Amino acid sequence: MTGIELHPAVLAALEAHGIAFEPMACDPDLADTAAFCQAYGIPVEDSANTILVASRANPPDYAACLVLAHTRLDVNRAVRQRLGARKASFASAGDTVGLTGMLIGGVTIFGLPLDMPIWVDSRVLGRDRVIVGGGNRSSKVIIPPAELNKIPGLEFVEGLAVEPPAQ
Repeated sequence: MTGIELHPAVLAALEAHGIAFEPMACDPDLADTAAFCQAYGIPVEDSANTILVASRANPPDYAACLVLAHTRLDVNRAVRQRLGARKASFASAGDTVGLTGMLIGGVTIFGLPLDMPIWVDSRVLGRDRVIVGGGNRSSKVIIPPAELNKIPGLEFVEGLAVEPPAQ
């Protein structure tokens, strides 16, 4: 590689699935989406966020959702229905780190526990490339969205995210 250190589980998953990718270094202080896009001149439409969600059942069911950064994950309708739960919410930061082993600001759909559902908003397929976390705050992964089809069990979901209201 190029000296860019992806999280080991992320790199292992990318390589195991034969996913074409380009690693990108990132200043850890600029890993959060808005700061990252501004600092590196990345259109927010090309950035995608992985968000862990949880049912409010005891014990909770979890899923990882990938949505374009300019959209909002539809937790109250789409996620709740897919989880088959009466209520769902964003997983806590502690649960996210504990379940993924990744740092907030770098969580990605690569290298997750094998039994965790992965849902990707179908809008992602409309981009030429997407930039996702590298599993830590010091790296990102640039991929053509079609490469996501190589992840076993990943599902593209129409309407997983919604456009935010116009400002």
